[in-house]
Amino acid sequence: MPTTQQLQDFTQQVRRDILRMVHAVNSGHPGGSLGCAEFFTCLYQEVMDYSTDFNMNGENEDLFFLSNGHISPVYYSVLSRSGFFPVEELATFRKLDSRLQGHPTTHEHLPGIRIASGSLGQGMSVAIGAAEAKKLNNDDKLVFSLHGDGELQEGQVWEAVMYAAAKKVDNLISTVDVNEKQIDGTTDEVLAMGSLKAKFEAFGWDVLEVKQGNDVAAVLEGLNEAKSRTGKGKPVCILLYTEMGNGVDFMMHTHAWHGKAPNDEQLESALAQNPTTLGDY
Repeated sequence: MPTTQQLQDFTQQVRRDILRMVHAVNSGHPGGSLGCAEFFTCLYQEVMDYSTDFNMNGENEDLFFLSNGHISPVYYSVLSRSGFFPVEELATFRKLDSRLQGHPTTHEHLPGIRIASGSLGQGMSVAIGAAEAKKLNNDDKLVFSLHGDGELQEGQVWEAVMYAAAKKVDNLISTVDVNEKQIDGTTDEVLAMGSLKAKFEAFGWDVLEVKQGNDVAAVLEGLNEAKSRTGKGKPVCILLYTEMGNGVDFMMHTHAWHGKAPNDEQLESALAQNPTTLGDY
C-alpha cells in the first residue's frame, strides 16, 4: 500500500507527463488533466482491483470508464506508470499511427482502454451496462466512471442516471469532476446546473462530496467511503471538487487552459513547479 508521500510523488510525475505530452505536439487538454491527477493516481495506485494483463471482458476485476475523454493525457500517464504499457510510449501522444490518440479509442488496442470516449455524455450509459453485466455474471467487482461537470449538460447523462437508480445498479461509483469550468467559460456562464448534489439525490443516487479534490488523502478517503456504500440498493456518486490546471500557477483559476498547450517558456515554468519524482519518459 503506497504512502501519502508516494501518492503525491506519483501525482507530481503525472503532471510532468501531461505538460510534456501536450507541449510536444502543441495540442491536447492540460487543464482538466492536471485537475484530475490526484483522482487517477488514487484510483489506479490504491483503490481499484485490476490486472495489467488486459482483456476486454474485465471479468473478476474492477473496471474504469473515462467519459470526458479529452483529458486523455492524465489517463495515458497513469495507465503507463501503473504497468499497462511502456512509459516511453507517452512520447507518441497525438502523433500519426500512435495508439495514444487525443481521445481514447479502442481500435488501436491500447491496454487499459475499454471504450472510445470524447463524444461527451455517453460514458455513464456504458458504465451502467458494464455494471449490470457484472451482476448478471455474479461478478462482485465494481465499475468506476469519471465525468466532467460541463458534460452533465448533455441530456443522455440524466437518462442514464435515472435508469441506474431505477434498476438499483449499486455496484457503480460515478465521479464528477466539479471544476466549474468548460471550454467556453464557467459552467454557470455556459449553462448553470444548480445543485448537482440535489439533482443526483433527487434521481435516487447516494451522493458524497470530496471538497479537497486535489489532496490525495482526501481523494483516497472519498473513494474508499464510496466503496463502502456500494451494494446497498443505490448507485454512488462522488462530487469531486478540483481546480482546473492544478499544480501550475498560471493555469489555475481560469478556463483558458482547457484545450491549449504551453509554449517553450511556459513549459519550463510549469515543469520547474513540478520537479521530476519518478523519472521522465
